[in-house]
Amino acid sequence: MNFFKAIVAAGIIAASTSAMAADVTGAGSSFIYPVLSKWADAYKTEAGSAVNYQSIGSGAGIKQIQAKTVTFGATDAPLKPEQLEKDGLAQWPMIMGAIVPVVNLEGVTPGAMTLDGETLANIFLGKISKWDDPAIKKLNPKLSLPSSAITIVHRADGSGTTFNFTDYLSKVSADWKSKVGTGTAVEWPVGVGAKGNEGVSGNISQAKGSIGYVEYAYAKQNKLAYTALINKAGKTVQPTSEAFQAAASNADWVHAPGYYLILTDQPGEKSWPIVASTFILMHKVPADKAATAEALKFFGFAFDKGGKMAEDLDYVPMPANVIDLIRKTWSADVKAM
Repeated sequence: MNFFKAIVAAGIIAASTSAMAADVTGAGSSFIYPVLSKWADAYKTEAGSAVNYQSIGSGAGIKQIQAKTVTFGATDAPLKPEQLEKDGLAQWPMIMGAIVPVVNLEGVTPGAMTLDGETLANIFLGKISKWDDPAIKKLNPKLSLPSSAITIVHRADGSGTTFNFTDYLSKVSADWKSKVGTGTAVEWPVGVGAKGNEGVSGNISQAKGSIGYVEYAYAKQNKLAYTALINKAGKTVQPTSEAFQAAASNADWVHAPGYYLILTDQPGEKSWPIVASTFILMHKVPADKAATAEALKFFGFAFDKGGKMAEDLDYVPMPANVIDLIRKTWSADVKAM
């Protein structure tokens, strides 16, 4: 009898160990990568479980979760409710952050240059091709701008950062909307492509006279010269936590089916114009329930203890009432165990 009990006990321990060692894998958004990496390191220290994440762009992340090759996908371009239903996916916003234009111009420090939406769109359309163009000079009368060509760096991969950046340009420029439009991947009129926020940051760092767009944490980490922007209210704003929070405060997640909500060009005198969210995608009926349960523990940890880590990287944590709503989504929609 004791021998039988020992076998049962060993089986329970093995099952418990197996559950603890559930392999949690994720892929997608490079926008969330800096803070997700920080959360994963802290979670491994506290819980002993690893979360392995590939920063491969939102488009690839969506494809991987649809193909069931990862535990979760992460995208900055949310899926519409009908697509979620078709793919059997649950979706929720995990964090909010900001996208910033970045430049590499001699003598131009972070925040020293100001652009408005129309000028930014015209640069990426190729209509403004020199740094001393009258439109740029008018916005920056105190800057000494060279007559050199503008080198444009954009994302080469399917990207939620691109989705939000082009969504903003479509809202502020009728010309951009009709000629290029909004998408995770678009037909860029001009410029060179780079993979991920990492690739764009690297190219901007190396190429004099260049301009691109990256998630703010990458601009900060790589000491890139971000620009100020003129927002919907006509006010010049710097990319700061206060400006990100001001834009994020307009988000009405409670009344957004499938949490489908785009936060670009929000009203408010202090609002940064290009704020975005990263959304997590998981199967409602997952193939690996143990890994899914572990992933939900990780996301719960990030919500409970990761707010300060996120703020340190200038992301905007989700509000407490929205986190409560998201936890109800997990309980109702995701069959983890």
